[in-house]
Amino acid sequence: MAEQELVLKIKDLVVHYETDDADVHAVNGIDISIGKKRTLGLVGETGAGKTTTALSILNLVPNPPGVIKQGEIYLDGMNVLEMSSEELQKMRGNEVAMIFQDPMTALNPVMTVGDQIAESIELHQHISKKDAFEKAKEMLKMVGIAETRATDYPHQFSGGMKQRVVIAIALTCNPKLLIADEPTTALDVTIQAQVLELMKELISQKEMSMLLITHDLGVVAEVCEDVAVMYAGRIVEKGTADDVFNHMRHPYTEGLFESLPNLKERGEMLVPIQGLMPDPSELPPGCAFSPRCPYATEACSQQIPKLESVEGSETHFVACRAYEDPKFTLGRNRNGQ
Repeated sequence: MAEQELVLKIKDLVVHYETDDADVHAVNGIDISIGKKRTLGLVGETGAGKTTTALSILNLVPNPPGVIKQGEIYLDGMNVLEMSSEELQKMRGNEVAMIFQDPMTALNPVMTVGDQIAESIELHQHISKKDAFEKAKEMLKMVGIAETRATDYPHQFSGGMKQRVVIAIALTCNPKLLIADEPTTALDVTIQAQVLELMKELISQKEMSMLLITHDLGVVAEVCEDVAVMYAGRIVEKGTADDVFNHMRHPYTEGLFESLPNLKERGEMLVPIQGLMPDPSELPPGCAFSPRCPYATEACSQQIPKLESVEGSETHFVACRAYEDPKFTLGRNRNGQ
């Protein structure tokens, strides 16, 4: 994809959390790109480095202890890591906005929801308080909440309604990129579906791009066109949703799918991935997944694999030494290739 078609480009990003006790390697040299009007799902277990990646895009990694050791982050062609404080403040909200995991803690309990939406509008668009509040009511209506509820407080809303308010705040300034960090985790399944449908509609209407951070493959299948699978601070597989879901090449991706319940075969046992994700302050040599991988070879534990294109594809990439072995069968046998 040409540079001018990208909303976000992350190149060789490395982020550590440095404390007296340990040096935590949270993000270890990742490359991610998101095209205009595209949605990328960043998938992985808790502790994979997904949220740290999101905070890096906003240059909000808490320092100390967080340190962006190296890398480049371009948002619509501008390097975020070289921006001044004033440029960053202008960029946050206008160019990129973020929806956090828990709507219960994302809202101020002593301000009405209308005032909270209006505050963001007033700050970024420099309009009067009265006009900002009127626009806030329009934003509530856009996310399916009656304008009359603008004077209500967060405790008067259900979890799903609070998340709609958080989405309204994020979209007030029509950002080019929306970052959604586990936006439906705290919601029940029925409300999850409603919120995801709302987000899909709004992103389509406003022609924006989205980075969706989740551990839920079902959410990714519902919303995303592109997928990046993250493990121990590295991208181990990425491509279109079709590439990753139907032609998976990495053993970790296979493990994620094998551990999902199959509604058609209710008698089948789940197959969990054996072992635990490694401590990010003590990552093993070579491929971090190799201690848990059923296909691991001796080479896997000696050298970190590079993310390389899958043969015959321009969009599909995998980081796996076992895949280079002619005897390796994942993906080839599964898909008849």
